[in-house]
Amino acid sequence: MEYYERLRNLREDKDLRQQDIAELLGTTQTYYSKYERGIHPIPVYHLKKLCEYYNVSADYILGLPKGLKYPE
Repeated sequence: MEYYERLRNLREDKDLRQQDIAELLGTTQTYYSKYERGIHPIPVYHLKKLCEYYNVSADYILGLPKGLKYPE
């Protein structure tokens, strides 16, 4: 599953409209819809805000495998 599909699924699981998330991010519904369709990559500052809002990790949204090791 691609990150943009996860964005849509997270939104739909909360019964939210694209307009609701666009307002949260301070953008337009039209521009946000391009994130969900994979037309525009999502900026890091929007990704961070969505992670906080949905209470999920960026790894989850981006579809990164569990157990990745990070440098200390």
